[in-house]
Amino acid sequence: MSRAADDLPDPPPARRLLLKGALAAGALAVATPAVAAAAHPKAAPYVNPLVPHRADPHITRHTDGFYYFTATAPEYDRIVLRRSRTLGGLGRAAESVIWRAHPTGDMGAHIWAPEMHRVAGKWYVYFAAAPAEDVWAIRIWVLENAHPDPFKGTWTEKGRIRTAWETFSLDATTFAHRGTRYLAWAQHEPGTDNNTAVWLSEMAGPWTLTGPQVRLSTPEYDWERIGFAVNEGPYVLHRNGRLFMTYSASATDHNYCVGLLTADEDSDLMDPASWAKSPVPVFTGNDTTGQYGPGHNCFTVAEDGRTDVLVYHARQYKEIVGDPLHDPNRHTRIQKLGWKTDGTPDFGVPVADGATGEGT
Repeated sequence: MSRAADDLPDPPPARRLLLKGALAAGALAVATPAVAAAAHPKAAPYVNPLVPHRADPHITRHTDGFYYFTATAPEYDRIVLRRSRTLGGLGRAAESVIWRAHPTGDMGAHIWAPEMHRVAGKWYVYFAAAPAEDVWAIRIWVLENAHPDPFKGTWTEKGRIRTAWETFSLDATTFAHRGTRYLAWAQHEPGTDNNTAVWLSEMAGPWTLTGPQVRLSTPEYDWERIGFAVNEGPYVLHRNGRLFMTYSASATDHNYCVGLLTADEDSDLMDPASWAKSPVPVFTGNDTTGQYGPGHNCFTVAEDGRTDVLVYHARQYKEIVGDPLHDPNRHTRIQKLGWKTDGTPDFGVPVADGATGEGT
């Protein structure tokens, strides 16, 4: 969920959320009464799956009163966008294609994990793509749209985000903290025995890194190395004096799960020692509810402006024929995010299909 100058005002300080994808430097805008009213439409229970056949979901709530949704399409060939004034309405909202893969050359294959963020008064989409002729040479790319309405205007290709190495990289997300904008992403480090680790860098602009890139997490535990040694899909939530960075681990089958890094809000975020890593996953598949491989999550807030919402994808079965990447049944799901008495997030388990009984 964005918290840029163009985005929603903060909740009361005790409830303040500073979610990934947000704060441009400067003061937060104060919502007008019209915007505030639009931000609290009549809600309905969550119904899962929210959006079938859409993986790596990203939902951001903007000051215009709309939730904006994008995700990976199973054909891996386009970037889609929906909007609704309610979270539940995203499942019924019309879907527009705002960009398509190139027929040849760069950005021609494996269009993965788009995220749309509002930065310094413009819309940006961060996504992964590979050349049509070299489909595993995946890198991070950026689109820009200066129009206030992301369904209008022109989406311009701003190029590739240049990292320290020419290696497999994906799942970029951006957030700002105390006037500094950061990019977090997943990338293979040359000379290591993992597929990807989670990295962090400060940004000089919406598609440019500055200074060093530091490794925050590498697949070290057994639960991070099932099928593939993977840490990917980072996302940041600022709450209760801490920054919580979720990430996903292992192969994209039923072993996929969510890990957690935690840093004090006053710490140096570019110091890996500032981030404490949970030794166990915080969100995993569940036989009772029939949901498997939950991961690649983000966070947003319910229509009341206060209730935290976990957004993720999962499948409804364990057994997959062939490569999991060719199975289209990773569905977007949402549920209330709880909080423990110590101020840390309580993810619970992925809820069963159907209405959860929680208002949106």
